[in-house]
Amino acid sequence: MSEQKKPEVLKGIKGMNDVFAPESGRWEWLEAQMRSLLGAWGFSNIRTPVVEPTQLFVRGIGEVTDIVEKEMYSFEDKLNGDQLTLRPEMTAGIVRAVIEHSALYNGPLRVWSIGPVFRHERPQKGRYRQFHQLDVECLGYAGPDVDAEIILLTRQLWQRLGLQEGQDIRLELNSLGEPAERAAHRAALIAYLEQHQELLDDDARRRLHTNPLRVLDTKNPAMQAMVDGAPKLLDFLGADSLAHLDAVRAVLDAAGLAYTINPRMVRGLDYYNRTVFEWVTPHLGSQATVCGGGRYDGLIAQLGGKPAPGIGFGLGMERLLLLLETLGLGQGATAPDAYAVLPDGAPLAQVLPLLATLRGQGLKIQMHAGGGGMKSQFKRADASGARYALVFGADELARGVLQLKHLRDGDAGQQERSLADLGWAADLLAP
Repeated sequence: MSEQKKPEVLKGIKGMNDVFAPESGRWEWLEAQMRSLLGAWGFSNIRTPVVEPTQLFVRGIGEVTDIVEKEMYSFEDKLNGDQLTLRPEMTAGIVRAVIEHSALYNGPLRVWSIGPVFRHERPQKGRYRQFHQLDVECLGYAGPDVDAEIILLTRQLWQRLGLQEGQDIRLELNSLGEPAERAAHRAALIAYLEQHQELLDDDARRRLHTNPLRVLDTKNPAMQAMVDGAPKLLDFLGADSLAHLDAVRAVLDAAGLAYTINPRMVRGLDYYNRTVFEWVTPHLGSQATVCGGGRYDGLIAQLGGKPAPGIGFGLGMERLLLLLETLGLGQGATAPDAYAVLPDGAPLAQVLPLLATLRGQGLKIQMHAGGGGMKSQFKRADASGARYALVFGADELARGVLQLKHLRDGDAGQQERSLADLGWAADLLAP
């Protein structure tokens, strides 16, 4: 009889990562900070599917953007032939949901969502094929006050996380104006680039007439001097667009928030207008943008809804966690308060209900499982990070007590604690 071939070990898709503790604890800590902050600012949670009709992103993001042209994971539904796409960003799906459910009928919305997004690109540190975003949207608000408010919201997040403004992370600001202003700038930009075609790389030549604004975002050093001399969109803005930008700046100035006007900031999505912004860091090399967003007043109508303004931002979770790790900031998995040690003969039918009662009083307890001697159990108790070991010996249980051992304070020793009166459990929760 021939030996059976061992099955091949299946591996995850490159650029789509598994996350275990203690790293998963850092995710939980960061998400908790975000939820707390957004609740304090009056935002509610929204959850939308990761799969959407492909046409949503073609219409919403722009047919000639890098995302639609090269980066989307798109496929045909085998059951009905529908063209579907794993979402490459979250705003279009949220706007689709708001339109479909008439969510603006009773007034403006402030919503947030955290979840995975997908882009087919070359994986590298801080840039993955499946990554996660915090997405924050204000829908139905037209004024510059909300533009400034969400920028100040991001600032408060950095403060909560321990990032130093100006040193670890800084704000860049721009305005993309209105469609007619962009059209005039676009015509001038194309004329300028045509005069310098010999300096354009292949990517810039491809975009010259389809999406010339993206040429300004080039990372090609050989093109930088030419790009620096190109017509600036700010010079084409009308009175209303300039007044809107000035009003945003006035609030940021009053709040003492330093920023740089970056006239070359264009963002990677076609739906933006007026205010756009990015938070960038000097600590992550080419992956400098941690958070970016802006106003998209035409997107709801563009996707078939009743015209309404909007503004929002997306924040890359992996990139922010990488920044925090680089700077030695953030918290990992929280250790249990206590570790339950079960000597041979410990009656599980008595111990497990006791542990459930103690957990119900707020204690985080990890129970030892799988057997083993006392020495190995205490070794695991110490490795768990717990401050206490709860020892459930059969003799002690028969007398209605357990042994409480201090794992982080050798001088405190070990004491008995009553099982009839569990008031002592509250003392274990003290910092």
